[in-house]
This record gives sequence, C-alpha cells and structure tokens, in this order.
Amino acid sequence: MSNITLDKLLGIEYPVIVAPMFLISNTKMIKAALSQGVTAAFPALNYRTDQELRAAIREIKAFSSKPFGVNLIVNKSNPKYKSQLDTLLELKVDYIITSLGNPKEVIERCRPLGIKVFCDVVDLQYAQKVEALGADAVIAVNARAGGHAGNLSPQELITELKEHCNIPIISAGGVAHGQDIKQAIDWGAAGVSVGTIFIACEESDISPEYKQAMIDYGEKDIVRTNKLSGSPLTVINTPYVQQLGTKANLLEWILNNNKTLKKYAKMLIALRGMKAVEKAAFGATYKTVWCAGPAIEHVKRVLPMAQIVRTLVEEYTLAHKQS
Repeated sequence: MSNITLDKLLGIEYPVIVAPMFLISNTKMIKAALSQGVTAAFPALNYRTDQELRAAIREIKAFSSKPFGVNLIVNKSNPKYKSQLDTLLELKVDYIITSLGNPKEVIERCRPLGIKVFCDVVDLQYAQKVEALGADAVIAVNARAGGHAGNLSPQELITELKEHCNIPIISAGGVAHGQDIKQAIDWGAAGVSVGTIFIACEESDISPEYKQAMIDYGEKDIVRTNKLSGSPLTVINTPYVQQLGTKANLLEWILNNNKTLKKYAKMLIALRGMKAVEKAAFGATYKTVWCAGPAIEHVKRVLPMAQIVRTLVEEYTLAHKQS
C-alpha cells in the first residue's frame, strides 16, 4: 500500500493535476497551472503534427522547469501512437498518462529514462493489470468524471483500489472545490486530477458559446452518450444531443460488439466522434456536442486559469488546516 502523495511523487506544491482535455488543454493553460504550484497535462492528440507537439513541449519547458505530462491514447484508434511516444521519450516529458489500451510498451520504454507512467483505470481489474506491468500510479476515473467516465463513485473506486493496490491512486472526477481534494485524500487517494472547472477559463481556445454553456448549464444537464466514441462520454444535454439520442443504434452496437469488426469500428466511431466534438468546440452550430462533467455546477463565470487554480489550492490548504 503506497502512502506517497502526488506532490511528493512529482516534487510539486499541491497534489493536483490539471487533467488533459481533448481539444481544450493548451500551452497557455499548462503554463498558468505550473505557475500556481500544481502540475498539468495535455493530450498528444491536441496537436495534429509532430512539429506542433514538439513545439508545445519545448514552449512549456522554456517557461518552467516544473513537471508536466502528456496524455497518450495507446490503442489502435490512435494511428500516431508510436511516433508520439518516440517524441515524448526524446524530449523527456516528466510523465505520461496512458488511456484506452495496454500501456506495457510505454512503461517499459519510460522506466530507463525516469519518465513516470500514470494509467487511466475505471476498475480494480485493470488497475491490478497496470500495477503488474510497473505503472507508477493509476488515474482512478470515477462516475463523476467529464469525458470518458467510469461507473463507480469516487469513494467506492478509491476505497477498492486502496485496499488491493500498492501504487498511488490519483482520483479523477467530481473535484470542484478544495474540500473535494481533501475528501479524496482522506479516502486514500494520493492526489486528484481536475478538468471540468477549467474548461471555461480565459486561456482556453474553445468557442464563446461553449464557455457560455459551461455557465448556463448545471449538473442535472450532464448525460452520458455512447454515440460519439463507442465508450460512454459525458456531455451537456443540449437540444441537439436530445435529438441525437444517447444510446448507440443497432448498427453501432453490432460494430462495437463483433470481435472482427470492433477494432475498425472503434477507430471509425472515435474518428467521427472526435470530429463532431472538434466542430462543436470551436464553432457554434445547431449540431453541438460539448463535453463536461458534473462539476459544471460550480462554473459561474469565465476566469483566468491561474485564478481558478489559486482558489482551488487555497480552499484545499484551508480544509487541510481545519482538519
């Protein structure tokens, strides 16, 4: 059983990762987060070319020596996986967060370089698999996460993993206040990964309509859909989402459940879903799909990234002192 906290593991001030958010995370957000004593990560897929990915990593490294990470999709739905991994190793990012696949190769290639590997997990079975492979920590994605969410509550997932795993647990989902960080740590987490409350920050390049939706909608408006990526995705229940429906149709279900077709279907559905989310993120149309988690309830206005982080860590520090 590991008792090391995320701040000790990475050498940062507070046990918080600003979560990598597809199409949303950018270098401005990462730099603002690092300046406030937390760490942050971005998805490799937010950059279309290797040159753009390299430029982003170099820009952050030039700004700060504080640790930051990159999220890597490690399954066949990401044709850029191998080249992205090569780049992350060459430029020696501090940690890689793996999602949607087997992280074996990433762990084996990172270890000699001292690059840490944190693996997204939604249940004990997968957590034990990545621990056996040598992962440095798990990102425990619970039912309150935005994007691809798990099925267990934060407390259930942390408690189960804490009981049966010996590596640090980083809780992902449902954190909107410093008290939430303290609560996750009291349950046994080493730290937290936080996303939704940063979506509408000043530095994010999403459309003004997306930012306004983050303010206008609340927790009751968050629904899960299987239509976009083949995996449950939490989105704002806009009129278009209501019209589209949230359940996969028969053809999508067959494609997802037929062993031979599944691999290709996942790639097609993921690609189609990513394009739909991308269109929505940067331009307002009637066909709008915006990702967010239940923590949307706490987004009341557009604020600078540094201010949102500062408020969060001040609340956490106060909650910690009062205990």
